[in-house]
Amino acid sequence: MDFVKDFCYYFGVIAFTLFYVAVDSKACDPVPYVTRDFWSALPPKQIEHFAGPIPYVIIHHSYRPAACYNGLQCIAAMQSMQKMHQDVRQWNDIGYSFAVGGDGRVYQGRGFNVIGAHAPRYNNRSVGICLIGDWVADLPPKNMLTAAQNLIEYGVRNGLIAQNYTLLGHRQVRTTECPGDRLFEEIKTWPHFDPMTDIVDQNSV
Repeated sequence: MDFVKDFCYYFGVIAFTLFYVAVDSKACDPVPYVTRDFWSALPPKQIEHFAGPIPYVIIHHSYRPAACYNGLQCIAAMQSMQKMHQDVRQWNDIGYSFAVGGDGRVYQGRGFNVIGAHAPRYNNRSVGICLIGDWVADLPPKNMLTAAQNLIEYGVRNGLIAQNYTLLGHRQVRTTECPGDRLFEEIKTWPHFDPMTDIVDQNSV
């Protein structure tokens, strides 16, 4: 018997069952997010890929829906965002690559290396991570911050995000309060944060 393969298989079954995550069988590296199937995502209207490793990570907050703190609430929040993005904004799918809930889980949106709809001019070269809730005055709970950082680390470790990636808040590339004042101050302390500002006329993008 191949111990490594067996360990990876059984670890994957346990992880998938308990935490709703997938496992990369080659690296035996648990993917730290809830898959689209588990939050009952609707099919995307279109999927457009871009090549990696991905050079930018852009942090958002949802503002609305409000923060969710258990699996059922966070699934409802994901479904609400996808419906609004597809039906009202006429986007191909939920705009973000991933979203983080107050339950400490990361939820797969479009995923890695799929063109998003979260930051014009950066959608085809970034991972958009939304922390669900309004983080203007309040700091997200520690489990949310840790989950977002773990996702970034996973991406770097597996060659999906560039080793020398640049971390930005949404407001640095578009005129918006996103990701909220308090969260923006927090991500300034994270590795790879860059104070650059690259905002153009929103009517031209």
